[in-house]
Amino acid sequence: MLKHRGFPGRMPGTDFQFTIRRPNPKGVTPLIRRERFRDRKNVDKRVDMTFMQALWEHFGNEPFERGNLDAGRLSWLFGREVIAAEDPFDPESYEALLVIDEAVARASFPEAFE
Repeated sequence: MLKHRGFPGRMPGTDFQFTIRRPNPKGVTPLIRRERFRDRKNVDKRVDMTFMQALWEHFGNEPFERGNLDAGRLSWLFGREVIAAEDPFDPESYEALLVIDEAVARASFPEAFE
């Protein structure tokens, strides 16, 4: 599992994690598309925005390996702002390649690109 050096481990001042320390011994947690409903808490929206900003600052529009990025946090963006960069895509692989869909990400989180 690739560890993304320099990537923030969590949202500053909170316990919302962005990365994991070690591979899951029970198997890789699959990436899924989680629905974001309008009634989500403001803190959840801020965490998504902060995570998107960290992804953009660290990877830009280049494909990146999933590595130690938290599957739960990625799943809130997966299928919209973050998409598969390879076909076939294995959602249960730490080596899976992802890429930011810049147009969708800018529309969803304009403050992350300021």
